Amino acid sequence: MGLDNIQPYSVLAVDDNLMNLKLIEKALTKEGYTVYTADNGPDARVIALEKQPDLILLDIEMPEENGFDVIKKLKDSSATNAIPVLFLTGVSEVDAKLKGFELGAVDYIIKPFHPQEVLARVRIHLKLSIATNSLIQDQAGKLRQVTEAQAAMLPQPEDFPGARFGVYYKALQEAGGDFYDILNISGNITGYFVADSSGHDIETSYMTASVKALLAQNCTPVYSPTESMKMINDVLVEILPPGKYLTACYMHLNRTTRKLTIVNAGHPPVVCLPAEGEPYLVKAEGDILGMFSDAGFDQVQVSVSEGDRFFIYSDGLVESAENKITWATGADSLLPVYSSLKAVPYADAPREMIDQLFGNNSCPEDDIVLLCVEV
Repeated sequence: MGLDNIQPYSVLAVDDNLMNLKLIEKALTKEGYTVYTADNGPDARVIALEKQPDLILLDIEMPEENGFDVIKKLKDSSATNAIPVLFLTGVSEVDAKLKGFELGAVDYIIKPFHPQEVLARVRIHLKLSIATNSLIQDQAGKLRQVTEAQAAMLPQPEDFPGARFGVYYKALQEAGGDFYDILNISGNITGYFVADSSGHDIETSYMTASVKALLAQNCTPVYSPTESMKMINDVLVEILPPGKYLTACYMHLNRTTRKLTIVNAGHPPVVCLPAEGEPYLVKAEGDILGMFSDAGFDQVQVSVSEGDRFFIYSDGLVESAENKITWATGADSLLPVYSSLKAVPYADAPREMIDQLFGNNSCPEDDIVLLCVEV
């Protein structure tokens, strides 16, 4: 950056006493700060919004709109709530100071003040603000890397054209708890895996890589789908920290024999949408992954025909804490929506389903994976 492009730090001084404003402006300007001034609350809020100063010096005792009113409105606005505010006041009562801190002030300067005191406090709080913003940016950058890494591990339909699937994936936080994988087990056999991890922290997102590696190692023609899940569970029991587990559903589709095998591990039931007929739930019992060394998994086998579709999803699609709906009670209620997707191409069906469920200015309460597989 050239010297001509250096942006000076800016301060907004707000006081109905013009003498105080001139004193502050002179003291800060000669030290290289850009200073904006206002002698009333409404003008101060307009300037704060337009100029985005790095710090605000705000008088408490002003007519009409006092400093407490101003800071409350500044903190209520997402555009100005991060700007640090120092109060200028002749009031020394503890209650007044506490009220200011409760409203978001970072410090007080008692009148009458010395210009050097103002300068010193401005420097201190700008340093603190710079450090805080740097920390926030650093953490945000790391979380973006986690998000990008996690997204890069999720296979896309164009990478597996023979798998004939469409997908909708949405993580509400940077570190999503839901994920999916597609496995080319052989030329005519494809595995489809959807899981929901407990928690939404960075540790959870790293679990995605571990489970993907286990799937690649254990979902092979040598093992039955149930054996694959048992072996994955045995490893997860050993490596997952206390309290961590996964619910999961694994579909093993053999397009030559026209057999679909489903193994469920405490996960919502698969929805079958036949080419001819009405949708229904394919229910299978099974323990969650990573919690019990003696976990058991049933497998259900379904004969399939060309054009049949199967939907695997995470519980965020059907559950609502606000409406007290669990996947056990909510899965059946969505069957009419699946019926409406028959004429929609399988690649577009997940997005269409989400639009129908959450398109009216509402949003899901949890991460969502929705996979549509066509035979």
